[in-house]
Amino acid sequence: MPEAVNPRAFALFEWMLARRYLRARRKEGFISVIAGFSFLGITLGVATLIIVMAVMNGFRNDLFEKILGLNGHVWVQKIGEPFNDYNETARLMKSVPGVKVALPLIEGQAMVQSEAQSLGGFVRGATEDGIKSLPLVADNVRFGTLEGFDQQGGIAIGMRMANSLRVNVGDTVTLISPRGARTPFGVTPRTKSYLVTAIFELGMSEYDKTMMFLPLGEAQRYFSRADQVDVVEVMVDRPDKLDEVMQRMRQAAGPAFYFSDWRKRNETFFTVLEVERNVMFIILSLIVLVAALNIISGLMMLVKDKGRDIAILRTMGATKGAIMRVFLITGASIGVVGTIAGLILGILFCARIDQIRLFVQRLTGTTLMDPTVYYLTKLPADIDAHETASIVLMALVLSVLATLYPSWRASRLDPVEALRYE
Repeated sequence: MPEAVNPRAFALFEWMLARRYLRARRKEGFISVIAGFSFLGITLGVATLIIVMAVMNGFRNDLFEKILGLNGHVWVQKIGEPFNDYNETARLMKSVPGVKVALPLIEGQAMVQSEAQSLGGFVRGATEDGIKSLPLVADNVRFGTLEGFDQQGGIAIGMRMANSLRVNVGDTVTLISPRGARTPFGVTPRTKSYLVTAIFELGMSEYDKTMMFLPLGEAQRYFSRADQVDVVEVMVDRPDKLDEVMQRMRQAAGPAFYFSDWRKRNETFFTVLEVERNVMFIILSLIVLVAALNIISGLMMLVKDKGRDIAILRTMGATKGAIMRVFLITGASIGVVGTIAGLILGILFCARIDQIRLFVQRLTGTTLMDPTVYYLTKLPADIDAHETASIVLMALVLSVLATLYPSWRASRLDPVEALRYE
């Protein structure tokens, strides 16, 4: 046998042989089918991972935006005494660097009633300037207006509540609170009618069905708060980095105030989302792993089928490294091309995911992602570049690792044994 010559690694003839082995002949059809399934598995695995993680990110970001866009980032409450110096407290909070909005609020639950329906709701008393400082509300008024909200003395309600009550702007609704005036016969419910002056749609069904806004002065009278408020809600520039800002707020306000933030109030909710997201990533990664195992089985069969070709190449001077690289290129090509195809498919699917949802909904006649169950009115998808890069990298690494053992077996094939029975 002539002495083997060490050619340049990944030389042209190695790519040519790998390309030839990928184009199986008729008698090698089964091997081609396995390679096709491996390619399809990696494509679907990568695409599914990207789509699912993008939808999970979209849910989290949309809920984060809507919950914090309406409820604030920090709550400031007075300890042990009436909170009647709220304007001064709000001014102090606004003077703290990093604070965008400080909003005095009155909060309470009440029943809202129309001629058609009665519903339970959550009432927030705020000034006109305060409501307009909340873009989630001010930018999503569908009917009516917030102009002159303080002077009108009316009420702003959510779109789903308006639909359930069958009311529109200009109609009257009645608020009923169980905590009314004390009489010799007990506490009587407080009842008062208000004109609907604005209808908003926040895009989160829970808020659109339960949330109402009253002018601050009117809410003080309705809930018998005199000149007090319940809380000053504060919004900051960086809600994900609150500690430093809260420290400055405590120093500005003094010891008479209690501070809580969105992380404490929504910790369980967002922790569940994060756990679900991580578990979904692990489970769906198994699809890519199974596809990588298919690459191993397909290459092992290809090596066994090409034993005679390998022996001839070895006798012609091909090194063990060259043989290994040929099969490494063959298997890795399936993984690399499948990963790229999955990346493209996942991005395209995410770009049109809500249109696809509506199409499937019309096709099946069912409601996909009922907003009364999933809170949001549309299916969100937010592709994270770093997360997508990690998915692609994982698929590429698994694809390359899956080719190492079959390629090594091919390079270790003894030419004499391979040609003994030929």
